[in-house]
Amino acid sequence: MASSSGREVPESTQVIAWAAFPKGCLAMRVRDSLGPLFDDEVFRSAFGVRGRPGISPGRLALVSVLQFAENLTDRQAAHAVRARIDWKYLLGLELADPGFDFTVLTGFRDRLVAHGLEEKVLDLLLERLAELKLVASGGRQRTDSTHVLAAVRNLNRLEFVGETLRAALEAIAVAAPGWLASWMDPSWQERYGARIDSYRLPSEEDKRVQLTQRIAADGYLLHEAITSPTAPGWLREIPAVTTLRVVWLQQFKRTVIDGVQEVAWRGKDDLPPSRARITSPYEPDSRNAVKRGSVWDGYKVHFSETCDAQDSGRPHVITHVVTTDATAGDSAVVEEIHDRLDNKGLLPSEHLMDAGYISAELLLTAPIDHRVRVIGPVRPNTTRQTAQATGFGKTAFAINWASRKATCPNGATSRYWTEGSDHNQRPAIRIRFATETCAPCPVRDQCTSSTRYGRQLTVRPQEQDAILERVRAEQTTDEWKTLYAVRAGVEGTIHQAIAATGARRTRYIGLPKTHLAHVLTATAINLIRLDAWWNEEPLARTRTSHLAALDLAA
Repeated sequence: MASSSGREVPESTQVIAWAAFPKGCLAMRVRDSLGPLFDDEVFRSAFGVRGRPGISPGRLALVSVLQFAENLTDRQAAHAVRARIDWKYLLGLELADPGFDFTVLTGFRDRLVAHGLEEKVLDLLLERLAELKLVASGGRQRTDSTHVLAAVRNLNRLEFVGETLRAALEAIAVAAPGWLASWMDPSWQERYGARIDSYRLPSEEDKRVQLTQRIAADGYLLHEAITSPTAPGWLREIPAVTTLRVVWLQQFKRTVIDGVQEVAWRGKDDLPPSRARITSPYEPDSRNAVKRGSVWDGYKVHFSETCDAQDSGRPHVITHVVTTDATAGDSAVVEEIHDRLDNKGLLPSEHLMDAGYISAELLLTAPIDHRVRVIGPVRPNTTRQTAQATGFGKTAFAINWASRKATCPNGATSRYWTEGSDHNQRPAIRIRFATETCAPCPVRDQCTSSTRYGRQLTVRPQEQDAILERVRAEQTTDEWKTLYAVRAGVEGTIHQAIAATGARRTRYIGLPKTHLAHVLTATAINLIRLDAWWNEEPLARTRTSHLAALDLAA
């Protein structure tokens, strides 16, 4: 009998496992129902061919997935391999097998990231499910995202620059201790010898300014020493030194007049955009983002899952995961999702998403490029006339695309037609009526509130404008609302990822390892769902509080 890593399960392990778990458990059902999942050959490129044999990478992949399924640390997962019968059954190990040191899991993750195998674990599971007809192309899928906190402490601006300088000094003290000791001011040892948050920062504004200027000046002095001809050239390549250089460029502005140096914070309008601004010296990939009042440093993860009807005979499983920095817009990942699902042979016929993903370009191109019907609400027309349902909205104007003219409800014709981009850098056309045309109009107050200019319309190119208006009309119908209501189920998937696997805060440093964690999270959730599906457990019903369920009319 083969284990999920392709090895025979020892007979003694089989007997004791079934005695201990007569009704089975997740690990045992995975082995019995799915058979071999992760073959060692798949991970061969990440391991050398010389030296003594290592631990089976297929087994390590299984351990990593189970680790996330039970939200365990590396130490706890390694202990489970040594002590738990169900894990030994799945891994095909003898009962007396001593297991491995927990640090092996760290090395395994490093190898997966270094060789571009982060998504292999989820892909292999999906391939096996496709063979068993439990997942297939066509059908319906849904996608949504949530924020992920970085695995570092949030720092205020002063703490941030102080800790950035300290991190660079720590790295140099390890790499070139003799060079650093030969010129460093002895006071630096006391000032930066401990973490910046280990002592109380001054509360008085003038003292905080003095400390800021001291830290900034010390950082510039260190950078000048590193870039001097007498310093080893390789010092500049140390990651912490590179981070110091970028942070000082982003946070400070320096002027030198007659040999006198002046250093000050960059103003709010002088800072780089969030997508480029480093927020932690220990997590250079993390970014700061704001969404609907929530502010966080870290990343964003997008889960795509199947959502066919319950009578389809297939469970709901996660098919793809995308991890981005926190500032990336949702619409930027849709093309990647469709391309990857196409490569996996799992492209849906219908794809449900919220308004953050939807754009006129996507609604036009997805059916042509990928044969996918994208279903989601487009943003409403927010002009005063439309929002207040008074006056003449855009639909009251007749647009002649060929002659590049618009005619208002009173019969006047526009004068200006300007093609450009909106604030999201998407194609837009601005149509404006002349001031002298609108000024004497008897219904001017129903058209524009401007007293200096004529009415202006902003529209998309013809095809995009037409599809936006069509979808706006469709999304008011009961049929469309019933179809779109299916998308809400992905919120439960996000809750499951957070509650079951701890996905709200990443365990690891860096975007590649964070993405690997999300792939393992998705694979673990799929196994949990398959276990429930094999046991015929119904999908959880949406919870409604007693207060919300009160019949007030009665």
